[in-house]
Amino acid sequence: MNFRFAITILSVFFLSIFTKAQYTVHKMLTVGYTYQNQSFGELGGKLLFLKNDDVIYRLGASALMGSTHSEFAIMPKLQADVLLNFQKDVDFYHSYYFLMGAEGTNKYVAPKIGVTLFGILDLTGGYAFPIGNLNGKEMKGLNVNFTLNIPTVFIHDMFK
Repeated sequence: MNFRFAITILSVFFLSIFTKAQYTVHKMLTVGYTYQNQSFGELGGKLLFLKNDDVIYRLGASALMGSTHSEFAIMPKLQADVLLNFQKDVDFYHSYYFLMGAEGTNKYVAPKIGVTLFGILDLTGGYAFPIGNLNGKEMKGLNVNFTLNIPTVFIHDMFK
């Protein structure tokens, strides 16, 4: 399965979900760390689609930056996440969510699961399936992400 086909299927799936109801969209900046056979820094953005706080959808795009075989490399990354928490009538229990999703670059595709605190601090893990090589290194195996999602509303209010 090629990368474009996978992205097309994910896009159609998520866009079909959003046509059924009105969702509030929130923008976030993303800063993080990714381990995929080596260390990468991550910088990008996400859109959070919210109707109620039981199920939340996120779509994101970012750049993974790191060094492979002493050469600086940048990989574009697309991701789609679903955040789930079905605790009712207790706000404190909505501070954490179970997260499942997938991410893809031009070098690998990785399904992932994890947890997120308030949808802001994510810790996920998965397994990457290689599509190509990065400076001669195959991107496969364990995939770990630690991500901080900063809402743009927070940044706007901070500089008022």
